[in-house]
Parts: sequence; C-alpha cells; structure tokens
Amino acid sequence: MDKFTTLEGVAAPLKIINVDTDMIIPKQYLKTIKRTGLGKGLFSEQRYKDDGSENPDFVLNQPAYRNTKVLVAGDNFGCGSSREHAPWALLDFGIRCVISTSFGDIFYNNCFKNGILPIRVSQEDLDKLFDDAERGANATLTIDLPNQEIRGPDGGKVKFEIDPFRKHCLINGLDDIGLTMEKKASIDTYEDKLKHERAWA
Repeated sequence: MDKFTTLEGVAAPLKIINVDTDMIIPKQYLKTIKRTGLGKGLFSEQRYKDDGSENPDFVLNQPAYRNTKVLVAGDNFGCGSSREHAPWALLDFGIRCVISTSFGDIFYNNCFKNGILPIRVSQEDLDKLFDDAERGANATLTIDLPNQEIRGPDGGKVKFEIDPFRKHCLINGLDDIGLTMEKKASIDTYEDKLKHERAWA
C-alpha cells in the first residue's frame, strides 16, 4: 500500500448526500477481484449518458476536475452495501482523500485498508471546503496527515481528528498484510520453535 503523508491536489465538490456504494461503483463492475481498472466505472451512471458518451454536467467530467485527488462530498458518503470495490474505484481514478461530515461505517474502514484517507469535518468546515473546491483548477487543497490539517488555497486551515493507529498505518503504508509482515521475525521464531517441539507432526 502506498504511504500517505502529505497530499496536494485539486479537490472536486460532490454536493450530494447519501452517496451509496452502488452509486460509487455500480454492480456490473463487481465481477472482478482485481483492484485496478475500476476507475472507468467510478460514478459511471452519473459520468456517462445512455449512449456511453460523457455527461458534461457531472463534476468529474469537467476539465478542472479530471485529475482530482480529493473529493469533498455531502453527508453520509459511502453508505449502503459493503463492497470493497468502492474504495478500489476511487483509488484507481486517482482519489486518495474523501472529506465529508460522515461516512458509512464499512466504507470508512475499507478506505483505510486501501490507502485512502477519509476525513470527518463539521458542517461549517465542509461548507468552507466546498467553497474552495468550487474554484475549479484553483481548488488546490493540501492534506497534511502528520499535522492533521487541511490547508486551502488562501491559507485557511481545517484541523481534523484521526485514530492514532490508523494514522500510523497510512503514514507507513501498512495494510493488513503489511501489519502482519511487521511481526515476521516473531512468526518465524514461533514456527521454528514448533518444528523442534513437534518434530513428530
């Protein structure tokens, strides 16, 4: 998993509440267990018209936001089913951070496991970040995880809280496998001990 320390990039405003995981990545894209290639399906029912052409009104199709790294979203983002494909699709598109007032619990946990930082902020702070994000190509936010702050294009700052263990994992690029591998020496010692104690097995 890629490390997350400081992220600087254009933030896209998605002023929709209750965005569920089916909207993030519709069911027809769930046939794969690969984590790559899902970016094309991200918000596909909003990004594309019935004939397959792009919907120019959807925020991620607008020139300023095509390479967005941060999504500023409405309340209860990532609710609905538990599909891990939702953070996979965001990551494959290039989004490493989602900011909202609240998240679906399973989606929130899945983000951390896949190197995405979900940040909870107050409604007042979200409104300020929406104002920043609506500046188009000038909507650059800096997400500083070590200092737990979001810096806007005018120098404004928003502080955020994060569980210390999750912060440690993101900064060091540790997913569940990475955490296990940190204990490799102890695991090897234990397995070696078992070989000698249970030579008959």
